[in-house]
Amino acid sequence: MVSKTLDLQIRRLSLIGDNSIANLITHGQKLLQIGSDSAKLDTEILLSFVLDKDRSFLLTWPEKKLNDTQLHDFFQLLIRRIQGEPIAYIVGVKEFWSLPLWVSKATLIPRPDTETLVESVLEHYSGRKNINCLDLGTGTGAIALALASENPTWKIDAVDFSMDAVELAQRNAKKCQLAHVNIFQSDWFSQIENNKQYDLIVSNPPYIDGNDKNLTEGDVRFEPASALIATDNGLADIKHIANIARNFLTAHGQLFFEHGFEQGDDVRSILENLGFLAPQTKQDLNGHDRITWATFS
Repeated sequence: MVSKTLDLQIRRLSLIGDNSIANLITHGQKLLQIGSDSAKLDTEILLSFVLDKDRSFLLTWPEKKLNDTQLHDFFQLLIRRIQGEPIAYIVGVKEFWSLPLWVSKATLIPRPDTETLVESVLEHYSGRKNINCLDLGTGTGAIALALASENPTWKIDAVDFSMDAVELAQRNAKKCQLAHVNIFQSDWFSQIENNKQYDLIVSNPPYIDGNDKNLTEGDVRFEPASALIATDNGLADIKHIANIARNFLTAHGQLFFEHGFEQGDDVRSILENLGFLAPQTKQDLNGHDRITWATFS
C-alpha cells in the first residue's frame, strides 16, 4: 500500500511547474533519491518507457509535456519504484552484454558482475571454434546468449528447472536472433543425455544462505528465492554441480561458477577435492571474489 503522504506527494507532482519531461525528471529524482542510488537514471528510464522513446529523446525534447494518460502511467510506475520494485521488473527489460533481454519475476535480473563470468570464459576460449558448452540454471539466458553472440560456431545447451524461465530464455534467444542456442527444461543434469560431453560448463547457481540478511534488502526481495538460496551455507548446488559435471566434461574440459563474494576459498576447495586441477578465482567489478573455474583432468 502507498502511504497517504507519499500518494499526496505523487499527486502534487502535476501541480509543481508543469508536466514537462524536464520538470518530471527533477521531481521524480527527488522522490526516488532516498531509496535509490540511481534516482535520476531510474526516473529517466521510467519516463522513456512511458513515452516509448530512447533516453536520448528526453535530452532532446525536455520541454515536451506528457498527456494525462502518460502522466498517470508514469505516476504508477514511480510508486512501484519507490516501494522498491526493481526497474528491470517494472519495464520488463534488462541489458546484458549489450543484449536487450526480457526479464520476469520467474528469473533473476542479469547483473553486471555476471559479465565477469562471460569475460573469463572468453579469455580462456579466445579464438576456439566448435566448442560444446552447457549453461546450467540459465534464467533469462543471459550467459548462454552472451557467449553465443561472441561465438557463432559454438554449440550451446542452456537449461533451467523453471519452465517459465525456459520459455523466457527461448523468447530472448529469438529476440536476439540467437535461436541456435538449445534451451530446454532440466533439473541440473537430469535431462542431459548420459553420453553427452561438453568442453565447457558454466553456471550461476543459487549460492546465498537462507539466513543471509541481504535477502531482506534491495532487488533480491523481489526475485525468486529458488534462484537465490541454497542450503549448506549456500554451497549445496555448487557441490552437486561440481560432482556431477565430471561425468559430462571432456578431458581437459573446464567448469566455471559464479558464487558469493566470501565463497572463493570454499569453491576452490570443493573443486580440488573432486579432482579438478588448479582452480582459480577472479574478482568482480567491486574487487570481490566472484568467479571460480578449474580444469577436469
